[in-house]
Amino acid sequence: MATETESVELVGEDVVGNVARAALFAALTGAFAYVSFPNPISPVPVSLQVFGVFLAGVFLGPLWGGISLVFYLVAGAAGAPVFAGGSAGFAPLVGYTAGYLWSYPIAASLTGAIAHGFDGLNDPETVATGRLAGGMIGGTVVIYALGTVGFSIVQDVSLVAAFTVSALAFVPFEAIKIAAAIGVVRSDAAAAA
Repeated sequence: MATETESVELVGEDVVGNVARAALFAALTGAFAYVSFPNPISPVPVSLQVFGVFLAGVFLGPLWGGISLVFYLVAGAAGAPVFAGGSAGFAPLVGYTAGYLWSYPIAASLTGAIAHGFDGLNDPETVATGRLAGGMIGGTVVIYALGTVGFSIVQDVSLVAAFTVSALAFVPFEAIKIAAAIGVVRSDAAAAA
C-alpha cells in the first residue's frame, strides 16, 4: 500500500525572510546600545539605539520595522544585554528610560510609514531625502514624547522639566543620527550603482 504525502509550506518564504531581517535589525539595535556615553545635561545616556530604530523603519518599512523593535524589547526583557550600556531585564522597561524603549516600535513604524507610505516597501535608495528625513523626524517626535512622559512619571517631575532633560538635551545628537542614517541609505545606493 502506497502512501502519498504532499509538501505543506507552514510559513511562506517571504515571512521567514522578513522575520530574519527583523531579527537582524533588532540585534543591530542591541549592538548600537553599547555605544553609549553620558549626556552632560541629562541623566539619560546618549546611545545609538535610535540610529537602529531609524534604519529598521527605512529598510524594513512600517510593519516589519516595528516588529523588529518588538523583537528587540522582548530580547532585552528576556535578559539579553541589549539596552543602553548593556543592561537587560525588566527594570529598564519600567525605569526612567522606559518611555524611550516602549516608543521604539512605534517610532520605527512611523519612520517607515512616512518614508514608504502604507502601500508597500519602496527601495530605500529611491526614497526622496525629504521623506527619509521626515520619517526620522517623525520617529524622533514619538521617541521624545514617550520618553518625556515616561521620565516625568518615573522621576516625578513636571513635563517641562522632563522635556528639558529627556528631549531638548538630545536634539543635536538626533540631528547627527538622522544625517548618518540618510548617509547609510545613500551610500548603499552608491555601492549598488
